[in-house]
Amino acid sequence: MSEENQNDPEQEETLFEFPCEFPVKAMGKTCPELEIAVIEIMNRHVPDLGEGAIRMRESSKGNYTAITVIVQAQSKDQLDSIYMELTACEHIAYAI
Repeated sequence: MSEENQNDPEQEETLFEFPCEFPVKAMGKTCPELEIAVIEIMNRHVPDLGEGAIRMRESSKGNYTAITVIVQAQSKDQLDSIYMELTACEHIAYAI
């Protein structure tokens, strides 16, 4: 680790170099509220989501939906905030 990085606490806490493209995944029971909740949360933290940034896929029986959002992450704090809000949402069972 370079001397420059030793003094940067954020650099020590993550292996990512920011900004970077990062996939955020959320899964929950299939319902319109799930998609709305994920999009609203993501827009609060990443106001400039690009076209095609959101992909959805239903489970084989259609009971669950996985939503992947590709974001241009600016910091570890930003990602932490996204995950905290996603996991607190009643419509989201998992966020990875």
